[in-house]
Amino acid sequence: MFAHPKTRFEPTEIAPDTFVVHDHHGEGEGPVSVGLNSMVIRAAEPVVVDTGVADNREQYLADVFSLVEPEDIRWVFISHDDIDHTGNLNALMDLAPNATLIVNWFLQERMGTTLAVPPTRQRWLGDGESFSAGDRILHLVRPPIYDSPTTRGLYDSKTGVYWASDSFASPMVTPVRDLADVEVPMWTGGINTFDRYISPWLELVDEARFQATVDRIASLDPKVMAGCHTPIISGERVAQAIAATRLSPTAGVQPEPDQAVLDQIKAAIEGALAA
Repeated sequence: MFAHPKTRFEPTEIAPDTFVVHDHHGEGEGPVSVGLNSMVIRAAEPVVVDTGVADNREQYLADVFSLVEPEDIRWVFISHDDIDHTGNLNALMDLAPNATLIVNWFLQERMGTTLAVPPTRQRWLGDGESFSAGDRILHLVRPPIYDSPTTRGLYDSKTGVYWASDSFASPMVTPVRDLADVEVPMWTGGINTFDRYISPWLELVDEARFQATVDRIASLDPKVMAGCHTPIISGERVAQAIAATRLSPTAGVQPEPDQAVLDQIKAAIEGALAA
């Protein structure tokens, strides 16, 4: 249990009519905090990007609907099928009767019966494809780091915002809204660690081919990058995040917690129960 209430961030406008909907796991006692964000684009045809975790459903829906009326939502874009991106998908689609769900064939196959949205309300789009939200074109561009084969990022050609899904992500010491006051070495080292944890295949990649995937994002010249597990990345931090990601395949990172760490956790729990 947390020693204090969960930190609360109101949705943040990161570009005109574009908002990050904040959530996170951990308050820094665990020992870190990891973002669980999503996004809303108030385009002529409003778009919801990813749907958070089920544990935060009430607050997630309240935040989304504070930005856009349920019946006005036209598109719900899911970047991939992990539960921290699909946790409120069915609930949101039930409440947004005019929305079409943007997934792809493999995503809906992997979700199976957990996806309650009928095919008549789906549109299948993959990496390299685009769709119109009325006043802007949104481009599906896979980020360089991912842990699901269904992953596609989303680039807004009108605002220069890139939704990076699980890429450019880093754990934080405490919950953080944006990176303005975060020290660069701690943050960029966290990017390398996060990348290697969720994508252990990075150790096997061809260097030139991996760098080409990063070049693809750099060529978009994003003004702001947002994602599920990162504070808001803007200004000079965009180039720094891209540069840090280039180093992830060969960066030295701490090993994941092992059985010895679990034993310490068990001992702490048992000690607290005995007190």
